[in-house]
Amino acid sequence: MGRPALEVADIFRAHGPAWREKQAGHLSPTQLKIMSAIEQCRTAALGGHALYCDTCDHVEVSYNSCRNRHCPKCQARAAQRWLEARMADLLPVEYYHVVFTLPEPISALAYPNKAVIYRLLFDVAAETLMTIAADPKHLGARIGATLVLHTWGSAMTHHPHVHGIVPGGGLAPDGERWVACRRGFFLPVRVLSRLFRRRFIESLEKCQRAGQLRFFGEQAGLADTVAFARWLAPLRHQEWVVYAKRPFAGPEAVLAYLSRYTHRVAISNSRLVAMEDGNVSFRWKDYRAKGRTRHKTMTLTADEFMRRFLLHGLPTGFHRIRHYGLLANAGRREHLAQVRRALDAPAPEPIRAEIDKTPAPTFVCRCCGAAMRIVEVLPRRPTIRAPP
Repeated sequence: MGRPALEVADIFRAHGPAWREKQAGHLSPTQLKIMSAIEQCRTAALGGHALYCDTCDHVEVSYNSCRNRHCPKCQARAAQRWLEARMADLLPVEYYHVVFTLPEPISALAYPNKAVIYRLLFDVAAETLMTIAADPKHLGARIGATLVLHTWGSAMTHHPHVHGIVPGGGLAPDGERWVACRRGFFLPVRVLSRLFRRRFIESLEKCQRAGQLRFFGEQAGLADTVAFARWLAPLRHQEWVVYAKRPFAGPEAVLAYLSRYTHRVAISNSRLVAMEDGNVSFRWKDYRAKGRTRHKTMTLTADEFMRRFLLHGLPTGFHRIRHYGLLANAGRREHLAQVRRALDAPAPEPIRAEIDKTPAPTFVCRCCGAAMRIVEVLPRRPTIRAPP
């Protein structure tokens, strides 16, 4: 696949230095690190390898990737490695897609409190799913879920929500039977929404009382507990968006979906249209419109484009893919073995039946497809660091 005509890296290289200078003191270390990584990705700054093809004498230079999780170019391989690890977890059951979204006022509060509120979003969504599923009135079983955090809308605005991939059923309390949900129906969305709203507001109040939230600008007054309770009051009666999509058409569809969603960033290079006269145009989907009119093109100044892109930088060490219940990392292997016994399903086949004695080449010639060998290692440029 050839290089896209325009990349996010091109925008940052062309307009990033001037914007960084203009925003001096207003960009976080995480945002500066993201900009630097994307600008240097697959350039001589990170070093690389000089390659030679013995079959057709083709010579080329392959520069190293930045491997930053916000870089559009570095996520495809990471997603593939993650998917291969997840294939062994798939079960021969229906899978459902559930989405939990925060209302706009809390989204605004989340921006200066990302670590706290994103963690709450994960934990409360998972707790909601498992609590309702465990209720005998609904499913009466222990379930598992994989949750993926997205913080953007199609126009790169700040829109935190989690996508849940959930097997359609769970283990009975005795651990011996598989309890399947009704075909085509997982759990009642309205019940999920009400419990999610109540538990999230309760948890948010605890965080505010414990001094875990920071308030700036127009929100500064919310540091007062009474003012915060008054601000939360309308949200207790507002409908919170929780919805479930139709079940996936088999395990292959689950993997195809995960490959698109797990390692996605705010915007992919394929959606970029043009960069000219200090503006950037990109394709986006307007979900409020209907039919073909949903697909539109938006033009922003380069500064606004970069600002929106950097809204979605995650706190250092924050995991945006998490597993809960039967799929939790601590007991996943034992739980999945229990489920397969209950379903009378065979253990999954290994990804490769036999490990090839000759591993796949790291570099492949784009002219003839033969393996290329490294003839020289190009060191990365030394970075100039300020005194501590």
